[in-house]
Amino acid sequence: MLFSELAEMFDRLESTSSRLEMTDILAEYFSGIDPKYIRQTIYLSVGRLHPDFVPLELGMADKLVLRAISTVSGRSLSEVEDMWVKTGDPGEVAEVLTQSKKQMTLFSEPLTFEGVVDSLLKIESASGKDSQDRKTKILSRMLSDSGPLEARYLCRIVTGRMRVGAGTMTVMDALSQAFASKDDRPDIERAFNITCDMGLVAETLAENGMDGVRAIKVAVGSPVKVMLAERLRSLPDIMARMGGKCAFEYKYDGIRVQAHIRKGPDGFVKLYSRRLEDLTSNFPDIGEALAAQLRGKEAIIEGECVAYDPAEDSLLPFQNVTHRRKKHGMSKAVEDVPVRIFMFDMLYRDGEDLTLKPYPYRRMLLESSFSESENEGYDRLGYSERAVIGSEEEARKFFDTAIGSKCEGIMAKSLGQDSVYRAGSRGFLWIKYKKDYTQALVDSFDLTVVGAFYGMGKRAGVYGALLMAAYDPDTGRWGTACKLGTGFDDAFLAALPGMLEKYKTDKKPSSVDAEMVPDVWFVPGLVLEVTAADISISPIHTIACGAVKEGAGLGLRFPRFTGRVRDDKTPEQCTTAAEIVEFYEMQDERDVESVEEAERASEDGPADE
Repeated sequence: MLFSELAEMFDRLESTSSRLEMTDILAEYFSGIDPKYIRQTIYLSVGRLHPDFVPLELGMADKLVLRAISTVSGRSLSEVEDMWVKTGDPGEVAEVLTQSKKQMTLFSEPLTFEGVVDSLLKIESASGKDSQDRKTKILSRMLSDSGPLEARYLCRIVTGRMRVGAGTMTVMDALSQAFASKDDRPDIERAFNITCDMGLVAETLAENGMDGVRAIKVAVGSPVKVMLAERLRSLPDIMARMGGKCAFEYKYDGIRVQAHIRKGPDGFVKLYSRRLEDLTSNFPDIGEALAAQLRGKEAIIEGECVAYDPAEDSLLPFQNVTHRRKKHGMSKAVEDVPVRIFMFDMLYRDGEDLTLKPYPYRRMLLESSFSESENEGYDRLGYSERAVIGSEEEARKFFDTAIGSKCEGIMAKSLGQDSVYRAGSRGFLWIKYKKDYTQALVDSFDLTVVGAFYGMGKRAGVYGALLMAAYDPDTGRWGTACKLGTGFDDAFLAALPGMLEKYKTDKKPSSVDAEMVPDVWFVPGLVLEVTAADISISPIHTIACGAVKEGAGLGLRFPRFTGRVRDDKTPEQCTTAAEIVEFYEMQDERDVESVEEAERASEDGPADE
């Protein structure tokens, strides 16, 4: 297969913002190619060669790509750089300049799909002395054999800037349309949620049909998409929703991890964040302790890594554990910041997939799967504090104890036979309740940056406010929820342009719905935690448009940045449209009255009406 066929398909995707059209384009493409190409097609569509949890990226620096474009086009490097500064997209520069290539090889051959993948793998694996030159030469050879459209996507792939707009939900719709039926869509989604590998699921479906997809099981080494909790505004509401009886667990203020443990000669331990980052090197002490204490051969567990003070035997705030996210100096960080993992769920043990088992059974297995003896790392492991609650009085007492133990709040968990682990889903089998809910402001929201406004006055020269968006999983799109301009300190504002640079784009992303036009657009990437006074019907924001009032969305009033960058979350794990609607509907008169107080307490900055 020629690479030009893939490039043409990417171009068609990029040319539409309609999810239905994207689905049709993908379904037509999938059904018309050899199944052996489907896995890599899906990886390449997001600029990768592997699933997201494999920590290997092409990540060629812009300067290397521009050098390759200069070599192939015959233009000076300064000329190429000038074009790049104007467009911000090396793919666009390559597309324009390869239309009139000065350096043409006599033996130029069309790029094949297999040839491109092989060359990209060589770029990815290049390391050591002269690796930058080798990467540039490999890319130059591909650009020499490419047409303008192929050059556009080659340069976007190697720099990680693929923005064709087709999200995971759209891909799953296309796969069910091409190879199965609409009724099979839930089984395709479950296979993805328990493997986090859409390439594997697509290849299995194309080659072995739905029987192959249904045979996909949870496996050590392939992370499972995390289950998420719903929110309710009071403990009585939680008890009523749970039928008067449920389990309460402490909600710790740390980093949630999923640990994959295999013992034996081929053994390993992998720790994954909720956004599939490999955190194994950040918590080497936790990995060693889990392997040493596990009874059995292999397991997948979930827990919260929390910083603690051994001398006082007390938990420390979230900011302390973030020091473990450093890329360098980990041995000192391990010594300076002791961490304990509080385990709260088990998804797999010794060949048994536990995700379809009830919560009480999973918890019982968890608590019997680790040694109680004081072996290596014993003090690094623990279980989340837990109790079965049967009354509002017990609920309040447990909650108060959790807060007194420096936790965020509690997690309520269903004890019913239907209390399965719903990978990748949010529902009322788990309900979270935090101390924030007892205060005037509503809960925090995790929103992604899709735009920025240049600052004025003391914020001149930096971004002064951000356009924030929430996610709608039903449509696979992001809708704006607020303009955020308070809660930033000078250090954060100075660092912000660098944090957002890789997401910068010259036009509104096709996956974003927005009426407000910022000075700079960004593809969804950076996630920030935001609080607000309340939620109101908004004529200018687009999240949940039409859900409460026809032609209007919902907006956060008086939003404020909490100071917490949610680098543990992907944009798809942002607060959803449905959650924002739920919060809007849960507001009572006291919430509305608190708006004026919140306005008086807010700092000077652009308030969002």
